[in-house]
Amino acid sequence: MLPASYRLCRRNDFDRVYRRGISKSCPAFVLYCKRNGGQATRIGFSVSKKYGKAVQRNRIKRRLRAAAAEQMSQFRRGCDYILVVRRAAAECSYSQLCAFISQLVGSLEPPAAGRKKAQA
Repeated sequence: MLPASYRLCRRNDFDRVYRRGISKSCPAFVLYCKRNGGQATRIGFSVSKKYGKAVQRNRIKRRLRAAAAEQMSQFRRGCDYILVVRRAAAECSYSQLCAFISQLVGSLEPPAAGRKKAQA
């Protein structure tokens, strides 16, 4: 289980990561990342209501929390991460979720804290 001190909970924190962070995607989810200027690594999870009722959404979040906790050593210190679930995540096995997280975290280089994302 992912301890509460490693969770991203406040709406303002989510908004900051969405606006100024970078993202990478895989079939199961999109991973957003932004440096937070501190030493803590925090992870947030977002599952849309279109993926089912609360029971299904919470089941997906529990599986992702457990997979993220197992892969915690790969997350960079001082960064905030958000996992936005896609429809395929519900059908993925636990080992596939861990592999996707490992792959995406390894390929992301978060922008420096306080700097804005480059406009395309």
